[in-house]
Amino acid sequence: MGHNLIETLMGALVLAIAGVFLVFVYNATSMRATGGYEVVARFDRVDGLARGADVKVSGIKVGTVVEQRLDTERFLAVVRMNIDPAVKLPVDTVAQVASEGLLGGSFVALVPGGEDKVIAPGGEIKFTQAPVNLVQLLGKFMFGQGDKDAAPAAPK
Repeated sequence: MGHNLIETLMGALVLAIAGVFLVFVYNATSMRATGGYEVVARFDRVDGLARGADVKVSGIKVGTVVEQRLDTERFLAVVRMNIDPAVKLPVDTVAQVASEGLLGGSFVALVPGGEDKVIAPGGEIKFTQAPVNLVQLLGKFMFGQGDKDAAPAAPK
């Protein structure tokens, strides 16, 4: 009888720890619905950007990437984002796909402009910038491929 009680208590402890872990993951990943408004941006490329990626203004998370798809007419990547309703983006906001680092993921960085008019819910961010390809950049640096475009030195 004592074995069954110990096994039951250990099973309950394992379930409680699993529940605490699930609550932690739920809060840490912000999987909750934000209740914000959606905006769309069109990029030439969105290398490494995934659904659920952060949308940041000045390094602060203000939204999430909801969907990405290809515009088959203009061959642009269309990114739909959910933005916090407290954040009102000016119409001249610039959206950039940025990288967390060499091994980090990608996110959308928003750089607000100076206009007084704001983007309406369901609106579009008109100004976008594709991500810098770090592998090509490192290759140019390491193998000197970027020197061909440099202007020749002035004669002495």
